[in-house]
Amino acid sequence: MGDSKFSNFDNMSFHGIDEDSELIPLLTPEDEEKMSNEGLPETLPILPLRNTVLFPGVVIPITAGRDKSINLIKDANNGSKVIGVVSQKDEETENPDINDINTLGTVARILRVLQMPDGNTTVIIQGKKRFEIAEILTKKPYMMATVRETKEERPDEDGQEFLAIIESIKDLALRIIKDNPNIPSEASFAIKNIQSNSFLINFVSSNLNLDVKEKQELLEIGNLQERALATLKYMNLELQRLELKNDIQSKVRSDMDQQQREYFLHQQMKTIQEELGGVSYDEEVQEMRAKAKTKKWGKKVKEHFEKELAKIQRMNPQVAEYSIQRNYLDLFLDLPWNEYSKDKFDLKRAQRILDRDHYGLEDVKRRIMEYLAVLKLRNDMKSPILCLYGPPGVGKTSLGKSVAEALGREYVRMSLGGLRDEAEIRGHRKTYIGAMPGRIVQSIKKAGTSNPVFILDEIDKLSNSHQGDPSSAMLEVLDPEQNSEFHDNFLELGYDLSKVMFIATANNLSTIQPALRDRMEIINVTGYTIEEKVEIAKRHLLPKQLKEHGLSSKDLKIGKRQLEKIVEGYTRESGVRSLEKQIAKMVRYAAKSIATEEEYDIKVSNADVEKVLGPARLERDKYENNEVAGVVTGLAWTSVGGDILFIESILSKGKGTLNITGNLGKVMKESATIAMEYIKSNAERFGIDTQIFDKYNVHIHVPEGATPKDGPSAGITMLTSLVSLFTQRKVKKSLAMTGEITLRGKVLPVGGIKEKILAAKRARIKEIVLCEDNRKDILDIKQEYLKGLVFHYVTDMHEVIDTALTDRKVKNAKKL
Repeated sequence: MGDSKFSNFDNMSFHGIDEDSELIPLLTPEDEEKMSNEGLPETLPILPLRNTVLFPGVVIPITAGRDKSINLIKDANNGSKVIGVVSQKDEETENPDINDINTLGTVARILRVLQMPDGNTTVIIQGKKRFEIAEILTKKPYMMATVRETKEERPDEDGQEFLAIIESIKDLALRIIKDNPNIPSEASFAIKNIQSNSFLINFVSSNLNLDVKEKQELLEIGNLQERALATLKYMNLELQRLELKNDIQSKVRSDMDQQQREYFLHQQMKTIQEELGGVSYDEEVQEMRAKAKTKKWGKKVKEHFEKELAKIQRMNPQVAEYSIQRNYLDLFLDLPWNEYSKDKFDLKRAQRILDRDHYGLEDVKRRIMEYLAVLKLRNDMKSPILCLYGPPGVGKTSLGKSVAEALGREYVRMSLGGLRDEAEIRGHRKTYIGAMPGRIVQSIKKAGTSNPVFILDEIDKLSNSHQGDPSSAMLEVLDPEQNSEFHDNFLELGYDLSKVMFIATANNLSTIQPALRDRMEIINVTGYTIEEKVEIAKRHLLPKQLKEHGLSSKDLKIGKRQLEKIVEGYTRESGVRSLEKQIAKMVRYAAKSIATEEEYDIKVSNADVEKVLGPARLERDKYENNEVAGVVTGLAWTSVGGDILFIESILSKGKGTLNITGNLGKVMKESATIAMEYIKSNAERFGIDTQIFDKYNVHIHVPEGATPKDGPSAGITMLTSLVSLFTQRKVKKSLAMTGEITLRGKVLPVGGIKEKILAAKRARIKEIVLCEDNRKDILDIKQEYLKGLVFHYVTDMHEVIDTALTDRKVKNAKKL
């Protein structure tokens, strides 16, 4: 049986060959009609082909290798030269039977038989018409069968749809020939010159890059128009594959060209740099190695650096990882490994610097001086972790600069407000794109020494997210027992932070993670008195603002009385930030007057203060010497320092209900309830008729309802207000109180005493009622803050009532 060379567009046959070795032109419609009118023999020798399908009109060469095929070709060539060609279902079958071949094939005429030098026989055949095997007659010496003709259903040659399909086949064939570099250019000439539509369909079908099964399906389609549509479908797929293949090859070629171009450009750049005295990649590595010899790192760090340096030498400078590795090595070389600035242990000088830059803050200064003294004696003490806790604007952050100057160390500040990514502390792993070390290591690199004064600003503002908890990452940083080997993800090695003096600042301790707070030494930085604010404004704020606005002390003078007026009338904070803004307004007014050549008073008067700043706005914290029963002055702590508040009570006829208003929190509402129940249980002792509780409603109000208020400080104030109301006894003049109560009437201590004392001083309070347990807090306050104040220490509510209320009733007292 026959072995056939696979025929497709890559090895197209454009002409037949006659017996005289002359080229036969492509099939014309007349030739096709003549061929179709020829009769079909009753029996035909059947030649199975392994891997191709012959279509009517198409000329193909086949190679016969099997004995049966050679004998069949020899007998046919000597006889009628007409044979039946069918395709095998499985090309691996060596001796196919009727079940191994397709029964529909093509009658073929032998055009030429050639004996090849390798001993094989090559036969050139041309298809004539389709046939179908009816019955196998003999199998030896080759297969003989009776056959019958299979007619084709031909469409109207002038039909618009058929003509459109034919034109599409021609167009696609020309595009395929154009896009496929393996198809010779003569193929397009052949396509253009085919005159017969049916031959065009068969010619293209025969040369499509399809397997035997798909070509056999095309041959078996009896309707020529349907065969044309199926052929068109396969051509579209072939064109898409070609376009995709060419697109991929084009991209690959472009990428290769770009890489080669970049390589040559980099080589040229390297040569140019060397000619101009620049640094090449190899020289950069050598520079790194030379710089490493000057570093003071230990054996472990040195070995790690050498390993990473060897890695960059093996890298291609063009890859992205090269720049990451280079940045990593640069960080290693820039970090101040074991490099420390020398501390200055002149304690008197340090004290002068602290006093010069900060007025007040005696506790903080004393703690800093203690640290310096111990460090001077031991010279190797691990740095403590200090946390300056207090309201805004009291100088917590700026204190770090003074400490750094006093110690002679570098100063570094890192703001933690709103930080929510753990990588900001610990850094990114260097395998990530855009990886960088954490801000701790970056700040140490910026400082240039391993023992700077490091300010961790707003440590209470740390937050967390899905990117990790920075507070947990700070635990290692702020633990003197762990931070000698602080691990940064980018650095991949432990870095010694034990010599760094960390100073954290916070406004609210309750928002700091408990484990983190436990690692720090809390130093309370309280607010300033009026006198201290005036002194700070005179020494620091006014000279600073004059300098920033281009003026000198000759252009504007603000006296102590005017500064005191600004403090009392226009600021109500514990710090001095708002005070500085008000002073800046005064300075800007002077600057504007000078720039516009307007007259103004260099020496500021009280009238000038009101002219520039407007009427005093903050007089509401002044003590109100009220003659009404049930009004008591309390002391409270706020986020900006201490403040005073007024608690008012009133009676109205009703059924004994208790109403509480003023935007109060849960704790203060509970204090009011406790106070009311305590009074009911001790009514006779206070001289109160118990029938009042059933006939009158009680309303307790704390003014300024827009401001939320809560905390365990107003218990005794509310109880005193209610007793004053029920007994109609007035409260002593210029008296304020703070403390909490129990149902037994015991007075409990509260916090924020210094801030509350300062608020009382600002409000011109003369007497203060406190719990006996708060006496120790008063002893810690400087005596100058306590000047003019009288303290009453109590343990029981009856002592509070006896101290706070006068014996005489208010004028026009109600008869209850």
